[in-house]
Amino acid sequence: MAPVHGSYGPHPHQVYDMWPAQAPDAPLVMLLHGGYWRYDRMHLTPFAAHLARQGISTILPGFRRSGGAGGYPATFDDIALAIDTLTEGRPFVLAGHCSGGHLALWAAARGLLPPDSPWHSTTLPAAVVGFGPITDLAGAIRDDLSDGAALQLLGGAGTADARLPLVDPLTLVTPKGTTGVPTVILHGAADEELPHDQFHTYAAAHHDAELISLPDIGHYTFIEPGSEASRVLVDLLRRLHAQHARPRTP
Repeated sequence: MAPVHGSYGPHPHQVYDMWPAQAPDAPLVMLLHGGYWRYDRMHLTPFAAHLARQGISTILPGFRRSGGAGGYPATFDDIALAIDTLTEGRPFVLAGHCSGGHLALWAAARGLLPPDSPWHSTTLPAAVVGFGPITDLAGAIRDDLSDGAALQLLGGAGTADARLPLVDPLTLVTPKGTTGVPTVILHGAADEELPHDQFHTYAAAHHDAELISLPDIGHYTFIEPGSEASRVLVDLLRRLHAQHARPRTP
C-alpha cells in the first residue's frame, strides 16, 4: 500500500497514491497507468512501489475512465488537473504505459492546443516517457485495438473525428514536429499488444524524440518489478531527471 493517499478533486476517481522518497532532491515521477482507458490504477501499484524502492518519489493518480464516468472529456479533465495540482510546481518526469502513455504524451503536448482550450497549458513536464505507448488514436481505431477502446474513449464513431485533433498525440505534434518537451518512446521489440507503427510513426513525426527499442521484450515486461526492462526504465527516468528536471541552484 502507498504511504500517502489523497484526492485532487471531488469525484471518487480523482484520487492518487504517492510514495515519497527520503532524499529531498530525489527524482519525482508521475505514472499514468494503462488498461485501454478502462481499468483502474491498481495493476501499476507494484511497479510504482518498486520505483520508490529505487529512490524515486512516485505519484500514481486515478482518473475517470471509459465505460463509467470517464471518456472524453472527463478523462482529459482529470489528467490535466492531476498534473497541475499534484506536482506542486516541482520539476517532474511524466511516464505512462500503453493508454497511460497516450495520456502522458498528450499532456506533454498541451502547449500545442488552441489557447482557448480548457486543457491548454504552458506548464509542462520536464520530460516525458511513453513505454509501450498508444500514440496514434486514428491508428488504434483503424486496428480496432481492444475491441474499439479508442472509439469508446472518444464517445463513438459519430464524435471521434471532431475530437481527435484535441486529444491525439500524433495529430498534435505533426504540424510543428515537436512538443518542446524532451520525449522518449520506449518499447519492446517483441511487443505483442500494439502494432509497432504506434511507436515508429510518432517518433518520426516528433523530430527530437528519442526512440528506444529493447530486443526480446514484450508489452507488459516493463511493469514487472526487477525485470531487465524495468531496470532500463528506472535508469531512463533517473537520466531524464538529471538532464531536465533536477532543480537548478542559482
